Order: sequence, then C-alpha cells, then structure tokens
Amino acid sequence: MHRFSRPLDLWLARLLATAAQVAPHERRAVLLAFMCNFVLLGSYYILRPVRDTVATVIGVGQLQNLFTATFIGTLVASPIYAMLASRLRLTGLLPGVFWFWLFNVLLFQLLFALAPNNVWVAAAYYVWFSVANLFMISLFWSLMVDMFTASQATRLFALIAAGGSIGAIAGPLLTRLLVHRLQLSGMLLLAAAGFLIVIALVYRLMREKARLHASHQEVQATTLDHGLPGNPFEGFSQLFSSRYMTSQALFILLMTWVNTVAYFLQTDVIAHAFTAVEGRAQAIADIDLVVNVATAVILIFGLGHLVQRFGVTAGLVLNPLILLLAFVVVALSPSLLVIQALQVVRRVSQYAIARPSREMCFTVVEQSSRYKAKNVIDTVVYRFGDVSSAWMQAGLRAAGFGLGAAVALGVGACLAWAGVARYAGRRYEQIRTEQS
Repeated sequence: MHRFSRPLDLWLARLLATAAQVAPHERRAVLLAFMCNFVLLGSYYILRPVRDTVATVIGVGQLQNLFTATFIGTLVASPIYAMLASRLRLTGLLPGVFWFWLFNVLLFQLLFALAPNNVWVAAAYYVWFSVANLFMISLFWSLMVDMFTASQATRLFALIAAGGSIGAIAGPLLTRLLVHRLQLSGMLLLAAAGFLIVIALVYRLMREKARLHASHQEVQATTLDHGLPGNPFEGFSQLFSSRYMTSQALFILLMTWVNTVAYFLQTDVIAHAFTAVEGRAQAIADIDLVVNVATAVILIFGLGHLVQRFGVTAGLVLNPLILLLAFVVVALSPSLLVIQALQVVRRVSQYAIARPSREMCFTVVEQSSRYKAKNVIDTVVYRFGDVSSAWMQAGLRAAGFGLGAAVALGVGACLAWAGVARYAGRRYEQIRTEQS
C-alpha cells in the first residue's frame, strides 16, 4: 500500500485509536480489512437491489420455489467449495472464489442485455446471487477470524464491520443515482469493477497476515500456505460433532426464520406499492440506505464498547430481544409503516449486532472449522432456514392464515433464538478462558 501523507496518516491513526483502540502494528491490517469490506459490501448492495427487483417481477407467490432452488444450489456448492479447500492452498482458494463470482457477474450482465425481460434469466440471477452472496461474505469473515485473535476481535470487528456498512451506504446511493441511466445490466458492470478491487485487497490481506506472523506480532498462529485436510463433507461432520458449532448453526437457523418472515412482508408491500421495475429497485435501495446509515453509526460508536464491557453473550442475546419487541409492535399495529419499520429494525440489528458478535465466536475454533464448518453454517444452514420458513409461510397462506400467523411465527422464533444465543455466548466465553 502506498505511504499515506503525514496529515492523512495521523488522521487515520486517531480515527482507528478512537473507534477501536487499534494498536500501531494492527493499523495496516485493520485498514485493509475495512477497505475490503467496504468495497465488497458496496458491490453487494449494487447487486442486491437487482435481485430483490426481479423477485417482485416473479411475484411473492413464487418465492418459496426460488428459496428451494437457492437451498439446492447452496447444498451443491458447499461440498464443491470444501473439496477445493482440501486440494488448493488457501492463498489460491480465497481470491480464486472471488474471480469465479466476477466472471458470473459478467455473464449475467450479458444475459440481461440480451433478454432484459426474460423470467428464466431473472429466476437464474435470483438463485445465483442468493447462493453467491453468502459465500462471498462468509469467505471474507473466514479470513478475518483466521487473522485476528479473540482479544483483537472484540476490539476490531465492529470497526471492520462498519467498513462494510459504509460500503453498503455507497451501493444504494450509486443504485439510486445510476439505475435509470445504466439500467440493470449496467449496474452489474459497476459491481464487477468492485470485485476486481476486492480481489486485490484479499491478496494484500493475506500478505499482511504472513508479515505479522513472521514479525511475531499478535495474530492467529495459523498460516495460509496449505490446503485443509478432510473430505468434501468435512464441514457437515464438524458441525454435528461439536455442541458449540451446533449452537452456532441453530443461531443462524432461527435468525433466518425471523428474516424470512420480514422479507415476505417487504416483497409483498413493494410489489403492490410500485408498478415500474426501476421504481421498485429505487425503493429497495432507499430501505438499504436507511438500514446501513444506522448500522454504521452503531458499529462505530456502540457495539465495540458494548462487547468489551458486557461480553459477546450480550451482543448475541440483544438481537433476538430487539426483534421480539419489533414483532410485538407489528402485532399491536399492523400498518404499512410499521411493517416497513420492522424490516429496517430487523436488518439493522442483524448487521450491527448479530453479525460481528457471531463472527467473534469463530476466533476460538480450529482453522479447518473457520473455513469449512463456518461455511456450512453461513450458507447451507442459512438457506435451509430460508426455505423451511418460506414453505411454512406458504402453507399458512394456503390455509387462510394471514399477518397474525406470520407474526406469531416470528415471535416464537425470537424466543427460541434468545435461548440459543445465551448458550452460544457462554460457551464462547468458556472456550476463550480455557485457551488463555
């Protein structure tokens, strides 16, 4: 990385020290991670409104089918990824996966340009993006938990996650400003350019981890110059052989049940409120903007201090409690505005509290689990939660149940989620104490 001018260097040093107590030897790694997450989430939030827009074209009545196809795609992709992780060095695997997604984006850009209103192309993009986005974000955080120790994570992960939230502000802003001019296919090209930058930053992060390790600075003791032992289904076996990893999977499963209830409500509302596809994309981008501004503020000024003072358990349990309260409000006043507010609250609490708190939990497991079991949880378990909740809601709709049944499902999931979060957090604290 080029040397910063002295005023900018001092300003960044003060910002890092104030926001997360970043030590001098950590600054380069944290800045690289912050920027990588910024560009990754910026590109993601250019692609996401395109995905949610084609969902409104296909219709809420088909969402359970799209969720099923996404789950099948994830179930196929996960063992392929694990097989590659066993045969390739991590230094080749991590950027290689991002290169693959980049080529996919360019392919869909061509397909949208040739057939902009084709339902099958729209459905294929929806399924592809819903599989790819979880893998991309999971891989980034796998590298983070394989780079920073547990004690570093409690100080640094909120700030690194804030980089993603600020990037997620830039993505919706670009979408709002450019979608009418570039159309959907042009937005994909813009996202592809972002992935090129992400790939370059991943290479820099890997080199920085090796540099810190060689200079005996605080960093995870693992290296990236090797593959991971095991078969393509190693991640599944790791998941079921450890109660700690099982609790992490249940945390994600219950969180996605809550997410899917809110997503069904959002898709239905947007489809009825806007007739033009571009208008729907802009409305979704506006929601993304509100969510990510609030998330960035909480991450920079709130979560890191909360976790350092009250522990990771508090960060994990707080999320389901917030959502429980939100669903109660929806039950008391099921208006359009309240349902939209539920979606905002749900996503802010997930991105600002649940995600970084949960990632900290993987700093205390072995390296193979950080890439394999974690990937299964972040992708397969996540999508199983989506598809099971989607079909459950489809069944409730078919049986004549409406908003009340969906809210009851959300409340029940939040209560169970809080119990699992408490166990996972306490087990993390116990393992960390044993390792210290």
